[in-house]
Parts: sequence; C-alpha cells; structure tokens
Amino acid sequence: MSNSESTPEQRAIALKFLQELATEVSEGTVDLPCFSNVVVRISEALMNPQTTSEQVVTIVGAEPRLVAKMLQTANSVAFNAAGKPMTDLRSAVTRIGQQMVQSIAISYAIKQMQHEDALRSIAQPLSDLWVHSIAAACICQLVAERTKVRTDVAFLTGLLHGIGTLYIMAHVATRCMDTTAQRATLETLGDWDAHIGKAVLESWGFTEEMCDAVADQRDFARKWQHDAGLTDVLIVSLLLADALRTPEPRKIDAQGVSAFASIGLTEVDCQATIIRAERRIAVVHDALK
Repeated sequence: MSNSESTPEQRAIALKFLQELATEVSEGTVDLPCFSNVVVRISEALMNPQTTSEQVVTIVGAEPRLVAKMLQTANSVAFNAAGKPMTDLRSAVTRIGQQMVQSIAISYAIKQMQHEDALRSIAQPLSDLWVHSIAAACICQLVAERTKVRTDVAFLTGLLHGIGTLYIMAHVATRCMDTTAQRATLETLGDWDAHIGKAVLESWGFTEEMCDAVADQRDFARKWQHDAGLTDVLIVSLLLADALRTPEPRKIDAQGVSAFASIGLTEVDCQATIIRAERRIAVVHDALK
C-alpha cells in the first residue's frame, strides 16, 4: 500500500500513535519489546572508561547464546586468519575488540526479535533494516577516516541509526492493529523515527554526539562545517548506503547536501567508498551471521 492509498482517517490515527509513542519515550518510558537488555548493559559498560575487560566478559558471560556467538565470530576467517581455534571468552573479546562486541550484541538482540511470535509481522522489515544498518555502519567507518571522528564511534552510530524505526516497528507489531493500520503507521513516519531514536539512545546513556547525529540524520541543509562531525558522517553514509542498494551505474545526488562539502567528498570519492564498503560489508556480514 502506498501512502496515497491510506485514508485520511488512517493517517490521522497513525500520526496520533506516533505522537503518543514519542511522548512516552521523551518522558523516559523506553520499552523495546523483545529486545535483550544485554545490549544496553554492554554499551553502558564500554562507554565507561573505568570498565575493565573482566567486567565486559562477566556481562557477556551471563548470556550463553551470546557467548557462543562471540566465540564463533572470534574463530571466523575475519578474525582468525591463522585458523587457531579459541574457546576462552576473555581471549575472544580481546581479539575481536569493543566495536565488534557491541555489534555482535546488537545482532544477537535483533535475531532474537526476529524469532518472536509477537513480532512475526515485521520479521522481513526487521531483517531489511538490519542489512541496511550494517551497510551504513561500514560506510560510516570508511567516511570517518577522512575526518577527526572516531571510526569506532562512527561505526556504532551507523549501526544504531535506525533504532527509532526498530522501536516503532516493534510497538506497531505488538499492539492491536490490523495490517492496514500497521502499514499506515509505518508510512507516516516522517522524521518521527529519528527523534524517537534519539530519545531511545539518550535513555540508554549513549553520548550526546551520537544522539544528535541520529536525530539530525536527514538534515541535508545543515550549515557547512569546517571540521566535519559525526552528523555529517552519518548523513553522507546513509545516502551512500541507499545508493549501494541501486543497480550500477550508481548515481549519488549530493546536490544541496552540505555534509559532502564539509567532509570534502567528490563524486569519485563516493564511488570509491562504495566499492571499498562492499568488501567490508561482506566481511562484517560473515562475522555476524
């Protein structure tokens, strides 16, 4: 169903639902149905400079299936070129690094959501969002290399840029809505997903920089920055990730998007970044599958 096929009444109901959801989140009521809180616990721990690797291992170790996933990733070709098997979680966490620990935790939580009966209606959109998020994260990391933005922060921001959409989809699926009402709601998103995403990340304790970047991910006309920031990196990366989903020759429309100028990305740079990203995305997918 396209937006034009939704009736005014359906769109009004959808808008009211999104407003109520945004109010709940802004007031601190953050409940993401069927989403493992291990993601929040790990993120909070890794953002605290006082956290030791032993504490991270303890948090991960409380989830046996997550432990298995960490070990599987540590023993994958991407992280174990020598082919030496590893069975110790502490060594696995050290090998794959903090960025991958967070990524695996998010992947684990989303895969759990995909298998929940209550969320069956959004299983495919959830999968599509996750695929796009991995692409955005990999491109963010590459684009950040051209700036002073930390590449690990850029990667995580790209991975979580759609958390607002995820939040909305989960609530749409678990509330008493028929299929038509669900579609109408998701078609009425506008920028609600970005604002809700910011509120979710704020409640989870993520940095102000990350929260603002997620909120402003569609601010294409933002003021040109002498030193490109995380928001610029995310804006550009999401547009490149969108281009990656189109057939070649890919056209990247940077017209009116100041972030490209702030970072200093030309059309040639963008095409080269997409080519590099394709290889990296394949590696990350293999590690997180």
